Amino acid sequence: MTGKITLIPGDGIGPEIVSAAVCVLKKVEEQFGHSFSYTKVLAGGCAIDETGEPLPAETVRICKESDGILMGAVGGPKWEGLPGHMRPEKALLGIRKKLGLYANIRPAKLFPSLASSSPLRPDLVEQGLDFIVVRELTGGIYYGERGRRESNGIPQAFDTKQYGMDEIERIGTVAFNLAMKRRKKLVSVDKANVLETSRLWREGMHRLSKEYPEVEYSDMLVDNAAMQLVRFPSQFDVMVTSNLFGDILSDEASVLTGSIGLLPSASLGNSHIGLYEPIHGSAPDLAGTGKANPIGTILSAAMLLRHSFSLIKEAACIEVAVENTLNSGVRTADIAGEGKNRVSTQEMTEQIVKHMGTL
Repeated sequence: MTGKITLIPGDGIGPEIVSAAVCVLKKVEEQFGHSFSYTKVLAGGCAIDETGEPLPAETVRICKESDGILMGAVGGPKWEGLPGHMRPEKALLGIRKKLGLYANIRPAKLFPSLASSSPLRPDLVEQGLDFIVVRELTGGIYYGERGRRESNGIPQAFDTKQYGMDEIERIGTVAFNLAMKRRKKLVSVDKANVLETSRLWREGMHRLSKEYPEVEYSDMLVDNAAMQLVRFPSQFDVMVTSNLFGDILSDEASVLTGSIGLLPSASLGNSHIGLYEPIHGSAPDLAGTGKANPIGTILSAAMLLRHSFSLIKEAACIEVAVENTLNSGVRTADIAGEGKNRVSTQEMTEQIVKHMGTL
């Protein structure tokens, strides 16, 4: 197979972790006889510095012509003083919208060898922790009308959360189909006791649930969901929720696995083009130190192979190599534990590539 992969290294540790993932992808090319081309583009803070805008039109054009997009992370303190429409994060929101990437798939899996790294008590994780958060990505409060005004001389700000039934049923269909491929359990998270958007959300999910009688469906309020994630995480299989709630809950879920640096994500739409990235930020304090954990980005590359290229065997090869590397005791600083040996970003990558060669 041949394919075009667009790389968005971004800011902070982004270039280092994307480079690590490319090393793994090149091992896939060598091992399975594929040929990928890689094109780097600008987005985020580095794009602001070079072009004056967070998401240049050329970046969007190249992304649209690719088969899949692998992204590092954007943002950092350097650009925090800029107005909202010029912030690096605008690049991420913009590329999702322009490519129609409305479904964010965030797996949260605790590797058995990292059970001691989870902040949860052993008895809470011994049953396993393996679920997926399906987050609606192009609607809700992040894309609603916003602004500032004054009332009786007092400054006010507002952000509007809005959803249409078409958006709700679209993301719901993704979640139900995903549940059908797993343990056939789906929890829809909302705030229907307060928010009108959540009441509409619940109506749409209930209607869809009738089309999937094999799926065990339930509703859960977001505050309860946040509690249940730390109280009894093994109860979850697939969780579907809105943009804002999904952002918060998936980050909470990531910590349960031992480190936010471990988890990948895929942003998908109606075409084969997807955007794949680790769920963590740019961590500018770690940039250039060699301490960044590349696993989240490497597993994102595996998701790229699976979802954009349908290369199931190749994706599994990466995932098994990551697990075998962790089983062998190799650890970056974020998962090493006190007094344990720690390897660099490059060394972790080399170990994963080495383990791929044995599969």
